[in-house]
Amino acid sequence: MSELLLELRNLCTDFDTDEGRVRAVEDVSFAVKPGETLGIVGESGCGKSVTALSIMRLLPQPMGQINNGQILFEGRDLVDVPLSEMEKIRGDRIGMVFQEPMTALNPVHTIGKQLAEVLLLHKDITNAEALQQSVAILAQVGIPSPDVRMGEYPHQLSGGMRQRVVIAIALACKPSLLIADEPTTALDVTIQAQILELIKNLQSEMAMSVILITHDLGVIAETCDSVVVMYAGKVVERGTVFDIFDRPTHPYTRGLLASIPRLDHERKVKLNTIEGMVPGLHDLPDGCRFENRCPHKRDICDTATPTVETVSGEHQVSCYRWQELEDQTSLAEEP
Repeated sequence: MSELLLELRNLCTDFDTDEGRVRAVEDVSFAVKPGETLGIVGESGCGKSVTALSIMRLLPQPMGQINNGQILFEGRDLVDVPLSEMEKIRGDRIGMVFQEPMTALNPVHTIGKQLAEVLLLHKDITNAEALQQSVAILAQVGIPSPDVRMGEYPHQLSGGMRQRVVIAIALACKPSLLIADEPTTALDVTIQAQILELIKNLQSEMAMSVILITHDLGVIAETCDSVVVMYAGKVVERGTVFDIFDRPTHPYTRGLLASIPRLDHERKVKLNTIEGMVPGLHDLPDGCRFENRCPHKRDICDTATPTVETVSGEHQVSCYRWQELEDQTSLAEEP
């Protein structure tokens, strides 16, 4: 049996637009081990959600399509799996928590009906058994009076409760992989912490792997074992959480970490920022996609795409100057 639960190999995802075909995700590669939590981080528009939708084969049709690469899950390439078979895998072996719980839930059906529907689709059980199991699952995700909530509609629940319901639906069949796409968006800080703790506890109970998509580096540091940093549709750096936070090598990763407010900084000091914006898919640079925002760029960065280089162990980066920049950092840290 493979040591990897999920492995992406050079995934490329395209979209057909009014202005022509664009590539939203290019040559994305990473792996998830059983029981591991992998975080995907980057600004909005970097391809994080498109990567998740590609894994689930839920790209908007007919515009979105996987153009190249492999998505190996439990030894099978999901790119080649027939749609009828993929429908059996979704919700059963792979669960997904979407960004907005209000749009992920059907407003005209009760919570109980939506949860029972997943169980009836993937399990050989009766309606009564599905309803009974649904009540137990709602209780498991921390929803009070689950038997009462079964008869309520999404608009009758708070944002935090709706997100718990979405998590319950995603985990109803005890999948081996959960993809959580910005699971704490639009929730207040206290509820965010509760949701993340819930996912962590359920992961331990069910022995499942988690892909956590977020722009919050604090969440990544607290919950993840390994990290993938994406920029403009490409992976620029990946490694263990210790690699990324203790030894960031790509200028983009360094910029993200430098922009985090710190308690030991002086008060009323301007926060660090990364100047500029993520390039649009129609006007991507010819070379490194970060070159128009990078303070360390050289002429080669404008014309040639950097290859993936190994820093150490599982730590990899795509940057022409990573070694030079790391040497400079080491010299600066010497007493």
